[in-house]
Amino acid sequence: MMKCYDCMEEDKDTEAAAVCILCGKGLCVDHSKELILSVSAGAPPHTKRMHNGLTKILCNYCLSNTIVDGFD
Repeated sequence: MMKCYDCMEEDKDTEAAAVCILCGKGLCVDHSKELILSVSAGAPPHTKRMHNGLTKILCNYCLSNTIVDGFD
């Protein structure tokens, strides 16, 4: 099984439950962070924002280096 990269740096042995979409690190539940991206459909000027966004999993490092405001 894949192990959590961040836990290994802390000398822990935890199985990964997710993978960061940016860097590919295996992450446990405690170290994975959710980023919900808004989704629009249609061609301008008739675009419509969908009710539910897409949930993406990132590690702490990648999330802190992502410009969240740029996704609106």
